[in-house]
Amino acid sequence: MKLVARHVEKPWGRTSLPIPIDGHEGGERIGEIWFTRDDAQPMPLLVKLLFTSERLSIQVHPDDEQARDRGLAAGKTECWYVTAAEPGAVLGIGTREPLDGERLRALALDGGIEAMMDWKPVQPGDFFLIPAGTVHAIGAGVSLVEVQQNSDVTYRLYDYGRPRELHLDDGVAVARAEPYADDLFLRTGDSQADCRILVSNRHFTVAKGVDASAIMAGLGSGPVWMVPLEGEVTCGADRAGVGECLLVEGEEPRFAPGTEVLAAGRPG
Repeated sequence: MKLVARHVEKPWGRTSLPIPIDGHEGGERIGEIWFTRDDAQPMPLLVKLLFTSERLSIQVHPDDEQARDRGLAAGKTECWYVTAAEPGAVLGIGTREPLDGERLRALALDGGIEAMMDWKPVQPGDFFLIPAGTVHAIGAGVSLVEVQQNSDVTYRLYDYGRPRELHLDDGVAVARAEPYADDLFLRTGDSQADCRILVSNRHFTVAKGVDASAIMAGLGSGPVWMVPLEGEVTCGADRAGVGECLLVEGEEPRFAPGTEVLAAGRPG
């Protein structure tokens, strides 16, 4: 089925989006597009598009055990695939040196955490796994696809003076404030493989590719979330192009010529 595109306004969003999005005519500061079922049935994964004009808060998510200790159903591990980046665009992932809880709290309170973040220059095709506990922030001028556990728990550590609530007690408690591991990053560039697995863990498998059969073989029979990066995907009577998402289960989709997708599924 073609998933519903839910527009989410954010203070760091954009009034003009870099790709066409149904129902968006400008004016609103759209920061995220959440792809959901029209019957509101819960799904184990949430796939989003993000568009930034300013930096997001410096934040952290709990893992499953930490979330359950706080009365929540699940934690939040996520990953990002960069689709566009303005000159100088960066992502803040991890800290430049390990920080204990006391120092992390102090830096969050006095703003020093902004300079302590590892701000990484990015370009289209870059892929990052963001395990729960990673201190992170998305910079301005970035467009990306996010695949995450379907949990909306975020603890803000620092928000550049915006008048929004911070969550220092929980955030410091669940954070692993340390340098980001190099093996969690891939630069996929312009390579157009039939199916390249970008990450596979107990939460999700994510692949990029141009061949529908190879992708379905790599991710299983479904459900598989397919986000076209170029071209168009069809399954039955449903069709999705750039800026949309198709949920595939039980049958093989068809790719129009020139199509490349980012696809996500749950481990079998």
